[in-house]
Amino acid sequence: MKEKTKDLGLGIQAPTKECDDKHCAFHGNLSLRGRMFEAEVSKVNLQKTAVVQWTRQFYLPKYQRYEKRKSRLHVHNPPCMNIKKGDKVKVVECRPISKTKNFVIIERVQ
Repeated sequence: MKEKTKDLGLGIQAPTKECDDKHCAFHGNLSLRGRMFEAEVSKVNLQKTAVVQWTRQFYLPKYQRYEKRKSRLHVHNPPCMNIKKGDKVKVVECRPISKTKNFVIIERVQ
């Protein structure tokens, strides 16, 4: 019996691998809302959690220059996504999954 996958309505293909994670956006009961980011995975050695980061430029008015800063997020990594360190991913906001996780990975970007 094949599991049912949800259509997220964002024009994203569902992963071919199936999982039974209740916090998966495709196979579980998790609704998506709010912000969406593209970021690089910097750490995946946590249980069903990954740390993603992206760089941004911050303006310093005193020196009239920009400096690089990093933003980091803890995101839920469903088993069906098979994400590794260094992958570029798309993350979307969802309801709080734990104290620090409010985002879930929905796609690997090439």
